[in-house]
Amino acid sequence: MIKIENIHKSFQGKTILNGISGVFEQGKPNLIIGASGTGKSVLLKCIVGLIAPDEGHIYYGDKEFTNASRDTKTEIRREIGMLFQGGALFDSKTVEENVMFPLDVLTKMPPEEKIDRVNFCLKRVGLEGQNKKMPSEISGGMQKRVGIARAIVNNSHFLFCDEPNSGLDPQTSILIDDLILEITEEFNITTLVVTHDMNSVLGIGSKIMFLYEGIKCWEGTKDEITDSGVTEFDDFVFANKVMQRLR
Repeated sequence: MIKIENIHKSFQGKTILNGISGVFEQGKPNLIIGASGTGKSVLLKCIVGLIAPDEGHIYYGDKEFTNASRDTKTEIRREIGMLFQGGALFDSKTVEENVMFPLDVLTKMPPEEKIDRVNFCLKRVGLEGQNKKMPSEISGGMQKRVGIARAIVNNSHFLFCDEPNSGLDPQTSILIDDLILEITEEFNITTLVVTHDMNSVLGIGSKIMFLYEGIKCWEGTKDEITDSGVTEFDDFVFANKVMQRLR
């Protein structure tokens, strides 16, 4: 579980986040959605500690993260896995080396145990036997699956996905969404997904937080979308559905 309380963030006098609070539940995909420029990525960066909020508190379980000591922050970060928007694989490393990277940096695991763990994660994302291929030799969807394997290789308790379906065709996007849902439930991870893809929202939106102009404008589940009663949210949902029909 991750809890955020009254998160504020401004840049050069412009308010980006204005008092965001919420709880992201364990074992469920928690989605942060909204139009471009509404603060989704800034909130994600505050939660993972890439930038510091101006006000507010962030908790990982019962551990306060915002004002924690360096050692406590390091301990929490070891439990975090990240799936970046562009995959962010190392072009000069093989699939195996990319997945193994967090183990090399964060653990003292013996080499044979690292290989076993890498192979387990690659098999889990459907990439068994792809160890020695380079990122340039596999498709965009396979690269995203390598990114997921890397994100969970260190037995992550928290998984953050920034626009995981960016650049993927609709069919591959569904496969990635399904994989994120399966891994979240199977390993009981607290997963946060930043997205503007309504297919993802309707497919895996166990809990949804909608941001509008820096505030939390609506919160609910995919089953409650049609009864939100919030004009800004209804406009966002309708506009996205129209755009997806036109593609």
